[in-house]
Amino acid sequence: MKIDAGNTNFNLRHLRAIHAIWAEGSFARAADRLGVVPSALTETVRQIEEIAGGALFDRRSRPPVPTPLGLDFLEDTAPLLDALDLSLTRLRARASGLHGALRLGAAPSAITPLIAPAVAAFRAEHPEVTLTLHDDVAETLAAMVADGRLDLAIAGRARSSPDLVQTEIASDPFGLACAADHPLARSAAPVQLTDIDPQQLIHLGTETGSSRLLAAHAALPEPLKSGPLRSHSTIAQLCLVRAGIGVALLPRNAVLLFNDPGIAFVPVADLALERKLYLLSPARRAASPVAQHFETLFRALAAQHPDQG
Repeated sequence: MKIDAGNTNFNLRHLRAIHAIWAEGSFARAADRLGVVPSALTETVRQIEEIAGGALFDRRSRPPVPTPLGLDFLEDTAPLLDALDLSLTRLRARASGLHGALRLGAAPSAITPLIAPAVAAFRAEHPEVTLTLHDDVAETLAAMVADGRLDLAIAGRARSSPDLVQTEIASDPFGLACAADHPLARSAAPVQLTDIDPQQLIHLGTETGSSRLLAAHAALPEPLKSGPLRSHSTIAQLCLVRAGIGVALLPRNAVLLFNDPGIAFVPVADLALERKLYLLSPARRAASPVAQHFETLFRALAAQHPDQG
């Protein structure tokens, strides 16, 4: 297709000029917005009107309003200008590396207090990044970070690995998860380990960090370290607790996972045990720019609210 010679004299500067006047309702304000002197803006409009073959603004009115010819052209080109601005924004994002995908992992109890605020802040800044959150136990998350399936994870401590960096970021105390109407939840006296019936205790699988911490805790009586009632996940454990099937020894944030009024967290006076949470990052692989940005944001928010752990 042959290009109209007149069209080659038209450029983006002309288009931005007339849209600025339309938006601002004033040649002077539009010139200030564009960072040019009013006389230069007037000359730009004269040029485009010469190309168009007619006036685009009625200068007799105050403020100047588009003529029918000008209004049609402004409405026709507004989507083009918006699309161009969006394309330029995407271009700069790609050039800075803040595009593509971010793959995060988290222990379920770390999502609400730690991960969610950072995800919200990150999404507000970079809505085009595809963000996936994978929840699982610490060992699984650690393996996924080490082999590149996840960029970062927040979880309990995993087994040491040369492929992994584990940085402590928060901690919360263990206590007893009970149904809200359980006698220990209503007890006026401090709850002791001897008050817990081993036959009522619901245990997690041995692959979880919480179960390993309890098993290794010297002050925990052996009958409370294992038993016949087990669950595969914390969520299943809490469902059983809520139904009154039994009780569970868990970190506070795990018990308060859904702020369920049917489940109570009861401190245990003689159980001095904390679950620590770590930022799991790769040791032998450079983080992507988008992962680096999320980590910086996450660390800043975690430092502002150290009590959230």
